[in-house]
This record gives sequence, C-alpha cells and structure tokens, in this order.
Amino acid sequence: MYLPPVILFYAGNLNLLNEKNLLGVVGSRKCSKYAVQAMKKIFSQNVISHYVIVSGLAEGVDTLGHQIALANRGKTIAVLGTGLDCFYPRSNQGLQIELTKNNLVLSEYDSEIGPRKHHFVERNRIIAGLSQKLLVVEARLKSGSLITASLALQNNRDILAVPGNVNSSYSAGSNELIAAGCQPCLDERDVLGRIII
Repeated sequence: MYLPPVILFYAGNLNLLNEKNLLGVVGSRKCSKYAVQAMKKIFSQNVISHYVIVSGLAEGVDTLGHQIALANRGKTIAVLGTGLDCFYPRSNQGLQIELTKNNLVLSEYDSEIGPRKHHFVERNRIIAGLSQKLLVVEARLKSGSLITASLALQNNRDILAVPGNVNSSYSAGSNELIAAGCQPCLDERDVLGRIII
C-alpha cells in the first residue's frame, strides 16, 4: 500500500488481518435513509459470511457497516483516526469497546492521541490498503470517501459504488465514480461476483 504505517496498535482479534476477503466500506457521515436501505439490501448474510467488513468507525455509513456485520454474526475491523484510548465520535464508544472483544480495532496513533483533521485521510489509506474491494455507499463530490476510493485505485483494488439519486449531493461523488468506470453495486451479486461459493 501507499505509505504503509510504521507501526499499528491494536485491540481485539489480530487474526482477522489474515482473512483473505476484506471489504472496505466508506460513505457519508450524514447518510440518507436511502443509504441505510441500500446497505441493508447489499449486506446479505452471504456477503457478511464471506467478507470481513473494514471501515473507519465514523458516524453514518461506517457505523452502520460495523453494526450490520455484528448483527449478522460477521467480522469487522475498525481503523481509527485517533489513539485506541480515545472515542471519536463519542457516540460510538460502546461500539468501539464491543469491537475489541471479538473483532479488531486498529490505529497508527499512540493510545491517547485525539482526532486531528489529517488523521482521517491517513486512516483512509489504511482502509484502502487492507481491503481487496472497496464499496462507496454515498459520497459528496469532495469527501473522504472519494479520497479513499482514489487510494484504493492506487493500490489496484476493485471499487464498487452504490448509484444514487442524481439530484442528491450525497450521491454526487458515487455517481461520478460510476460515470468514470467504477462498478455499480446494486445488490449482493455485485459484491460476491468474483467469489466461487
């Protein structure tokens, strides 16, 4: 991956990094009801059983990705933009603690380092580097999700995007990815297409 971290701190099950199918999931922090419905449709039991979900524990799409994995008894990895002893957003403190029990939380920052704006771009490169495929659920034209997609492309990863309403600013970035040749993701078949079941 581009600029790999010098060190990674972790809490939880480090063996999840040895799984061969890791699916990165990124999207808007203020996701729409449409994004929630799309994720519930795409993240079937088949998808959750074949992929470890990798995301950033941010509000919105990230949180939902982790929660859907847990609700379906799947596995998930959270990559933080803070140290492991910090909780950002504060509303995800319980979820972060839960993930350290049987799943995995990663950070390249010392335990007590809080959030900084540039940390989240740096975190995104780790999500892109860990994932074999990246799913962009919802993204504005200028967003961290598109930065992650760009980093994933640099790492020769497959990029999928959920098409959205052409009148919605939340979907402008993901629709642009599709227009540029990214694979549209409509349901589980688009995620599982290259896996022999």
